[in-house]
Amino acid sequence: MRSQQIMIAREGEVPREDLRDQLMRLEYDVTLLPTHSHAISSIHKKNPDLIIIGSKGQHPFEGLQLVEEIRAFDQKIPLILITEQSSEARAVAALRSGVDDYFKVPFSFQDLLASIKFRALNSENRPAAAPEGQKMVGESKPMEEINGFIQKVAATDSTVLITGETGTGKELVASLIHEKSRRRAKPFVCVNCAAMPDTLVESEMFGYERGAFTGAFSFRPGKFEAANGGTVFLDEISDMTPFAQAKMLRAIESKEMYRLGGRKVIPLDVRVTAATNKDPEELISEGKFREDLYYRLNIARIHLPPLRERKEDIHRLIAHGIEKFNRKYGRNIQGLSDEAMFSLMRYDWPGNVRELMNLLEATFINLPHKRIAFADLPKLFQQKMKETENVPQHERKQILSALLETKWNKTEAARKLQWSRMTLYRKMTKYKISEGRQPE
Repeated sequence: MRSQQIMIAREGEVPREDLRDQLMRLEYDVTLLPTHSHAISSIHKKNPDLIIIGSKGQHPFEGLQLVEEIRAFDQKIPLILITEQSSEARAVAALRSGVDDYFKVPFSFQDLLASIKFRALNSENRPAAAPEGQKMVGESKPMEEINGFIQKVAATDSTVLITGETGTGKELVASLIHEKSRRRAKPFVCVNCAAMPDTLVESEMFGYERGAFTGAFSFRPGKFEAANGGTVFLDEISDMTPFAQAKMLRAIESKEMYRLGGRKVIPLDVRVTAATNKDPEELISEGKFREDLYYRLNIARIHLPPLRERKEDIHRLIAHGIEKFNRKYGRNIQGLSDEAMFSLMRYDWPGNVRELMNLLEATFINLPHKRIAFADLPKLFQQKMKETENVPQHERKQILSALLETKWNKTEAARKLQWSRMTLYRKMTKYKISEGRQPE
């Protein structure tokens, strides 16, 4: 299997040359072009999987000419823009011109790598396809029920709303539903609703015609059109503004759309899945989420429980993670010591499965042993576990202690307890804890 090919077209010193070396260490095949001028001919010769374009960004459209030239003959190749100067106008112009992601110097290499791995190199923002037979990891009763329901809902064409805290695996569920459905051979398009400003909603979701606005030098399809025949996944849809929610509702209800600047009705044959890490019913009561959109999405509902409520799955998740990272890093780790496993079982995992996987991967990077000991775990995690040893074990006393120490600042108390705010509120209700009540 060939290495994935990345082409970097620099402008001056943007991006820095050491970016090539970092990507090559991760076994990407990287071609560095010192200027934009020969990029088009090089692209035709090399046929890269992804192009990173550097720009000094002195004005809103600087560096975007190359983007337009590429898009004129290839609408699908992933493009990432790295710019020295940034503004809202430049970000809007870049995304409208066909850039898939956008970074301002200085930027986090890990964030760029995440974009390369999970958004850009997977066509149309598609996460890696779920292998046949794959399911959510876990043997607890809630996970057995969820895996069974995924099989059932995938056989239908119903709209699905997936809820659960950050890191519980909502995108994986959406991907599994698509891969097990009759639409599996068509695109799975993932949309990060939280990162989409109102100024980009119509052009990103519905596409645009040439000349629809300043900088629209060519036609570009939107996310809905790109997903036609397949599935569109609206991630964190509750973070959209009421304006954007109204636009989504109309397209979902009518199953048709217009491109920005166009007059032709375009029929849509897409399945819609959506996700939120917030309580949609609570958002409706606060006037932050459209009730009509909620009822349109909430036909099939899947709620993913937080990891702290299914700790019996931690052993299986750890085994899955070790197997995955053994393959990735070429190691042969056999498991965890009793002390390390006990600490992972005792922790409440506010970041859920994602946090557990990140911790395991961080442990693998410099791991010297065959079995993971407590001392091999990240230092910050060790420190957290030592700090919690002195926290009262009785849950009600633990909550009161945190609230008193933070002067009843619930956000800070939840952070201290390593819970979400919603979990803290639920437990305060359970134990009848209010600010006016004194500790018992």
